[in-house]
Amino acid sequence: MTTSTTFRIGGELDVRRLGFGAMRLPTGPGPAREASLQVARRAVELGVTLIDTAHMYGWGANEELLAEALHPYADGLLIATKVGIARSSGPDGWRHDARPDSLRRQVEDALRRLRVERIELLQLHRIDPGTPLADQLGALRELQEEGKVGRVGLSEVTVDELDRAREIVDVVSVQNRYSLFDREHEPVLAACEAAGIAFLPWRPVAGGAPGAPGGSAELAAAVAAVASELDATPAQVSLAWLLDRSPVILPIPGTARTAHLEENVAAADLRLTPEQRERLDGFTGQA
Repeated sequence: MTTSTTFRIGGELDVRRLGFGAMRLPTGPGPAREASLQVARRAVELGVTLIDTAHMYGWGANEELLAEALHPYADGLLIATKVGIARSSGPDGWRHDARPDSLRRQVEDALRRLRVERIELLQLHRIDPGTPLADQLGALRELQEEGKVGRVGLSEVTVDELDRAREIVDVVSVQNRYSLFDREHEPVLAACEAAGIAFLPWRPVAGGAPGAPGGSAELAAAVAAVASELDATPAQVSLAWLLDRSPVILPIPGTARTAHLEENVAAADLRLTPEQRERLDGFTGQA
């Protein structure tokens, strides 16, 4: 079977399926920031055309970092960001906030930080349980109508939430936690596949090595064995499995190291044999 290396988000935005998650990039001053700039630039040099960020990542600092590294943006480069989370003094450091005024303010801030006039893919970071869904998505739809947002996606949703959201706005992407080791959101992936919606798994390689948290020891051993057979790393096998799992999956592995980035990107060229795929598929993906 030939695995496509590209996907057209919303039927319009062509991207390479293996993207880059910018969350891990340090944004503070000094050598770590310079290294982050180089990693972001190297991702584009390697052909990555989908980069994921969010208001929550450094409360805008991650967006500013990407703009510093990559603006003016290369043709075909899609930087997707997320809104709907606010800083909080609580134990988690954040809270849901998808009130229409808050969403509009976060979008305006993202436009300024990313140095763009339109965010081509904007995802709701979490559905706010304290705000009617119609109000949240209605605000994003209004921003679309104003030309400030191109397309709308969701994050961490159930099938029911996705169905209700699609009655209000055209949903072109879903970003849920999913990996070879964690397949809890299999029903959401199936719904996305049926509707041609891009599925961006976050934490796509969690548990990708023997002894790592997030997966069974038996599955970790199986991944390590396949990696040895292919002269690859467990993380590369995990990414290759995702790319082979469904044509709508667009993994966005993150890292702050250039060598790790290059390793991840190389996974797009890795091909599992049917026997290897069957071996890995046999596990449930739960610890």
